[in-house]
Amino acid sequence: MELLEKAQEFIGRKMSNMSTSDRVEASREAKALILSINEIYKETKDSSLMDVMKDVTVKKKKIEKRLNGVPLV
Repeated sequence: MELLEKAQEFIGRKMSNMSTSDRVEASREAKALILSINEIYKETKDSSLMDVMKDVTVKKKKIEKRLNGVPLV
C-alpha cells in the first residue's frame, strides 16, 4: 500500500511558496494518485480508499484554482 503512503505525503505537503511549474507538477501527481487509487477501489470497494481519494481531490482543486486564477467576470 505504498500508494496510500504517497497520498498521505501529498496531502500533508505544504503548498505555500510554490512556483507555477511546481503547481502544475503537483496537480499532475495528484491526478496520477487519484487514478491509481481508483483502480484499486474498483476492485476492493474499500471506503478508506474513497476517503483518501476525496482528500487528494480537495487538495488538487485548491492547486488548480490557484493555477487557473480568479475569473474576471
